[in-house]
Amino acid sequence: MLKKIICSEKNSLRQALKIIDKNAMGVCFVVDKSNKLRGVLTDGDIRRALLKNAGLDSNVKDHMNKKFLALPINSDIDQVNKYLQKKKYKVIPLCNIHGEVVDFADRDHLRSIPILSPSLNGNELNYLNDCITTNWISSKGKYVSKFENIFEVLHPKYYALAVSNGTTALHLSLVAMGIKDGDEVIVPDSTFAATINAVLYCNATPVICEINKKTWCIDDNEIKSLITSKTKAIIPVHLYGQPANMKEIMKIANENNLLVLEDCAEAIGSKIENKRVGTYGDCSTFSFYGNKTITTGEGGMIIFKNKKHYELGKLLRDHGMSNKRRYWHEMVGFNYRMTNLQAAVGVAQMERFEEIIDKKREIFNFYNRNLLNLNGISKMPFNSNNFYNSSWLYTFILDSHIDRDKLINKLNQQGIELRPSFCSLSEMPPYRNFRKSLSLKNSYLLSQKGVSLPSSIMLNEIQLKFIVQSLANFLKNNIE
Repeated sequence: MLKKIICSEKNSLRQALKIIDKNAMGVCFVVDKSNKLRGVLTDGDIRRALLKNAGLDSNVKDHMNKKFLALPINSDIDQVNKYLQKKKYKVIPLCNIHGEVVDFADRDHLRSIPILSPSLNGNELNYLNDCITTNWISSKGKYVSKFENIFEVLHPKYYALAVSNGTTALHLSLVAMGIKDGDEVIVPDSTFAATINAVLYCNATPVICEINKKTWCIDDNEIKSLITSKTKAIIPVHLYGQPANMKEIMKIANENNLLVLEDCAEAIGSKIENKRVGTYGDCSTFSFYGNKTITTGEGGMIIFKNKKHYELGKLLRDHGMSNKRRYWHEMVGFNYRMTNLQAAVGVAQMERFEEIIDKKREIFNFYNRNLLNLNGISKMPFNSNNFYNSSWLYTFILDSHIDRDKLINKLNQQGIELRPSFCSLSEMPPYRNFRKSLSLKNSYLLSQKGVSLPSSIMLNEIQLKFIVQSLANFLKNNIE
């Protein structure tokens, strides 16, 4: 949105009018070639200039307001809000110490840098319009099959099935593979609750496993100690985009005749030795929630290795209704279908898949370089020659003596949204009885001290530098 409010000092009034018309905010910020703020121009300023017989091709510098209000980007939100309550100020530019425009504030926009926001700058709107003009808006339509086909090309030898969200993808996968009451399924302690909930939906018993200290993914060494005669499956989660040790996990699974469901909700694009995550297990699931690397708003995808599992999953997804005889139900199923509207957005997103992943990696690498010498944090696991992290959400661990809530609140007051990492499953009331490990110190450390930084591909270098500097300032002032 910031780009839509910026006007070059070389622009004419005509060009400024177009900018103001597009942003619908009644104002633009006039900047020089270094992005330094030189003036503010409103639609009222332009009207007054025209009444004084100024031409539309005259330069904005001759008519902009040079006595404007701008606030530092690290201003407390309460301070910014006080100015906005005055009728005189509708939009306030926010600048860094060099006078560069970093963001803006208005009554609907107080948070400067959100944790994640989608990039919808491709064919999303065109394909949605196509759905609406052709009346194909429900689960029937060309975009659903197109979206599935894209995933089959991306993950060869797997059958793709689009579903309503990532949680239904997990549940449907387990049911299609035969997980049922009495079965045990091993899950990592550090993951979003949907992973364990899906096991419980099947009336199966989840078995919580410790995570590896270095990767933050399920600890393959501990998996072995948790296997019993009732164990039927393992769900490795590629947490925050970091791949789990799938070669060792598959070896354990094969030796014990276990199914493997890869939870790739946060890891589309991640690889192990150039082999994509999702192409190791018996099936894999993806999420396209609004904050994910690829989004459809809500939505999910399953890829099955076994065609029989795929065919059963497809039948169950559509109410268990026969595809040969309308309204004839062969079994009790679910309504887990993806709409054509969702899939249309997904197809447009996947057209920019490599571009999006590359930008995610740029942000990941920027954080890794610039956090290298900061005291007080342990950085996110970095990719090696074997493990390629697609960088969904950059996360680190604070040292024990640093107050995480204080950090989050402080940067929030500067307009930077931070998030705590996922709570350990074993800490929460619904799941405590499924803990079998004697020690879960690694997952507890991540749960209690993990912090996630803004990781949207919409971030620019100025914003990234501001985030790092704000974090560095906090750590400097809070390390004993």
